Amino acid sequence: MAITNPKLDGYLFLDEMYRDDFFPNSLVDKGKAILVELCEQLETEKPMEAEEVFQLTHAATESFNDLQEEFYECDSEIETAARECIAADFEFITKAYGYELDVEELIAPRDW
Repeated sequence: MAITNPKLDGYLFLDEMYRDDFFPNSLVDKGKAILVELCEQLETEKPMEAEEVFQLTHAATESFNDLQEEFYECDSEIETAARECIAADFEFITKAYGYELDVEELIAPRDW
């Protein structure tokens, strides 16, 4: 499935991480895939309630949690710049789908 939301057309997911050599592109690609999947789920499931959105964003956040060990193995980590970049993308995505939700709630289960 491809993202159909025109607000995301040409959007560069995790752009800041791609531009920083500290983050291996292969792992940033995995993070991008998590965000693309989140978009696809929002389009397919069309959640109506905040709690339904949080279920999807929390699952995506857990996937980022799982990636953290791979970053460590590559002498990298999901640190301040990455956290801000990832959180900003979560916020941009949810706003693009019409949800005005607190970014900290969107990524509540994060351990990065």
